[in-house]
Amino acid sequence: MKIAVVALGKIGLPLAVQFASKGHRVVGVDVNAQVVDLVNSATEPFPGEAGLAEALDAVVASGALRATTDYSEAIPDADAVVIVVPLFVDSDARPDFAWMDAATESVGRHLTSGTLVSYETTLPVGTTRERWAPRLERESGLVEGTDFDVVFSPERVLSGRIFADLRKYPKLIGGLSESGAHRALEFYEAVLDFDPRDDLVRPNGVWDLGSAEAAEFSKLAETTYRDVNIGLANQFARYAERAGIDVYQVIEASNSQPYSHIHRPGIAVGGHCIPVYPRLYLWNDPEATIVSAARQANAGMPTHAVSMLEGAYGDLGGARVVVLGAAYRGGVKETAFSGVFPVVEALSARGAVPLVHDPLYTDDELRKLGFEPYTIGEAVDAALIQTDHAIYKTLGPDDLPGIKAIIDGRRLSTADSWPGVLYRVIGVATPRAEL
Repeated sequence: MKIAVVALGKIGLPLAVQFASKGHRVVGVDVNAQVVDLVNSATEPFPGEAGLAEALDAVVASGALRATTDYSEAIPDADAVVIVVPLFVDSDARPDFAWMDAATESVGRHLTSGTLVSYETTLPVGTTRERWAPRLERESGLVEGTDFDVVFSPERVLSGRIFADLRKYPKLIGGLSESGAHRALEFYEAVLDFDPRDDLVRPNGVWDLGSAEAAEFSKLAETTYRDVNIGLANQFARYAERAGIDVYQVIEASNSQPYSHIHRPGIAVGGHCIPVYPRLYLWNDPEATIVSAARQANAGMPTHAVSMLEGAYGDLGGARVVVLGAAYRGGVKETAFSGVFPVVEALSARGAVPLVHDPLYTDDELRKLGFEPYTIGEAVDAALIQTDHAIYKTLGPDDLPGIKAIIDGRRLSTADSWPGVLYRVIGVATPRAEL
């Protein structure tokens, strides 16, 4: 097949490489000329994805994958077009469709009969049918369901382990017509491999959910579930702190029963998915009070962590406080909706001098994000562990000279690692000896 992949980002490029590795001819389209040049030279634009460097080198060398900024090189006569353009959202996670609108219109202007168009970007329910299909028809002059087919198939992978996740999880599809769904099933079976899973209700592989709306909903449902679950865990954690209980022991005990799956509490919920997609669900269902309450509970955790620090340290006015971790998740160089932003804001509101450390970012990169960088070994008064980077598991007072209090927002460390320092963990009550 000839396959076009629109947007060669952290999801789109690995997908393009996966398709090419199965023997298909793939053309990737991206508006960023630098990304296109790097791909064509078999160089990762964003290092850190397991297996990508070697696979990219192989498919570029074989001629199976090339990249371009020109839609007219990629879209005409393609058997399938897979669109993975990011959906941007504002601080309240309200969707901004501008980039996806532009990409859809560019695809439509070059679309030819017989093409399958698959959207993989997470969307509010109904977007594929009500927004994208009409735009493709208007720009192309073709008729969906007759001249071309449109489906929605959510990406379900995590940065850093995309190739493994593509094999592990069922590929969900939903078409605007029965014929489109059938074509999508054949397409994804031809470009993906699946690991056997005895735990699933049906064999691992491509699962047709019956409609684009059901496929859109499935991605929103699975991520919203996680946000609601974490929100519940965070409320349990705050109660445990007041009640003199270690919430982690409670969660471990509860989850020993097979019908309980309580997630872990923490200082923040970040990334492109979990803080965002519940808002996209609320876009369709504003009366979902459980979802909105969980989102509010999670959004309040950075401020709660700073309040914990203030309770342990005292007045934070003038205190040098290092936030350990800018990334939203350990080992991933990404700050989308990271807790570092509200934590720094809350520290500044209390008169502290916030500093930020992250092993994945240079000092200049941290400054561009609006932070004052910190180097391990410099004097500091207090700290908060914001990101679960492995390096933070081994830190102690000698690494942060002068530290008097630390809030562990990810339960990475232990009190024994911080002799002489007031060590607090979200969800664990203050030791009675210190009350």
